Amino acid sequence: MDWEVVIGLEVHAQLNTATKIFCGCPTAFGAEPNSHTCPVCLAMPGALPVLNVAAVDKAIALGLAIGAELNRHSIFARKNYFYPDLPKGYQISQYELPVVGKGTLTVQLADGVEKGVGVTRAHLEEDAGKSLHEAFIGQSGIDLNRAGTPLLEIVSEPDMRSPAEAVAYLKKLHALVRYLDICDGNMQEGSFRCDANVSLRRPGAAYGTRAEIKNLNSFRFLEKAIEYEIVRQRDILESGGQVVQETRLYDANRDETRSMRSKEEANDYRYFPDPDLLPLVLDESRIERIRDILPELPDAKRTRFMNQYALTAYDAGVLTAGRVLADYYEQVAAGVDGKLAANWVMGDLLGALNKAGIEMEDCPVSAEKLRLLVQRIADRTISGKIAKEVFEEIFYRGGEVDAIIDGRGLRQITDVAAIAAMVDAIVTANPQQAADFRAGKDKLLGFFVGQVMKASQGKANPDQVNAILLERLRKS
Repeated sequence: MDWEVVIGLEVHAQLNTATKIFCGCPTAFGAEPNSHTCPVCLAMPGALPVLNVAAVDKAIALGLAIGAELNRHSIFARKNYFYPDLPKGYQISQYELPVVGKGTLTVQLADGVEKGVGVTRAHLEEDAGKSLHEAFIGQSGIDLNRAGTPLLEIVSEPDMRSPAEAVAYLKKLHALVRYLDICDGNMQEGSFRCDANVSLRRPGAAYGTRAEIKNLNSFRFLEKAIEYEIVRQRDILESGGQVVQETRLYDANRDETRSMRSKEEANDYRYFPDPDLLPLVLDESRIERIRDILPELPDAKRTRFMNQYALTAYDAGVLTAGRVLADYYEQVAAGVDGKLAANWVMGDLLGALNKAGIEMEDCPVSAEKLRLLVQRIADRTISGKIAKEVFEEIFYRGGEVDAIIDGRGLRQITDVAAIAAMVDAIVTANPQQAADFRAGKDKLLGFFVGQVMKASQGKANPDQVNAILLERLRKS
């Protein structure tokens, strides 16, 4: 009998507020160690926390976007544990009453099937500091710039049944928080990271003992870590052993997980309400104000792209995977064929960005330039083949589309007489191939088209070349 894998994710999204959640220190990444600190985030005696309402608004936005329950009354609690980079000796978090309750996130799987993944809760909390090891020999340094940075921990139900489903969920959530502009989603800097809870069971049986894999900061690492954990737990169970409930780390260099510590239970943290913070109360006007300014969400945009631009579900899904990409595409598609614009954005543009290692936010080709290039294909100023040459120029060296076309003499030849003259010359120069075509070797049409395009330096209109060639070759 097969094993069924059960996966739940706990995602930490760093909220992109200007200041920390309980004090006025900046949250900007990359500052000198311990330069963004104050008595509150250093846990000095007598320093009191004050809640940053911007973090609350961003939590509300996430709750509305996933159709979740918003608790009108929630409380902050102290989660007690010791880490060298946790100056208070406890973390201010939410436990029994989180600001966001149950919701659902719908993900599209590789086979096109949609699956709803339950969200158990999303709660506000502060981040810890960071331990530094690389610059010290036999010692560790502590940087508390990150201590007090606002986090929204989004906890899923154990609804995922494969590494691919877990990756699809994490990608969808990553896109959503960026659409909402509540988190920059930078996984390299740790702004968006997750813990994966993995267990195995026989189909229909009770949940098995889970292992938690901590601090996964890439989609690939999530997939690889879960794949390794499935094999590890299956080997233990099939050899008659028992999986130990524990926290594990994923080592990307060895592509394996290894034990970090035994897994704590909630009562190990001795939660209790933080006496320095009042209960968080949400009123209806605040919720409705946030609802009114929500942007168009990915699922709605995907459906609109399919209807408005006649795109397939796959194309619309790719183009709405990120808000920056979706906005760029809409600018390119303005006034031109939507499918042709999609092909250029998804093919040449994303291919070039990937090859160059450039993020969409830093794209060197403006949407207006690419729109004009697509327009020049549509109005037959240049062929699709010549357009690729122009695109490479503007991507790597810059310049204006029309100036490059005119400066290089790339305008398409559409003069029928000129094309006919080239066709006649090619057919006359290749009498045997012409005879073979007339004898039934239809594939030779490609040979003749290639010869004419070569003679025209790629500038002859392909449709006219095909039509004139067929007319000439079919003459006996």
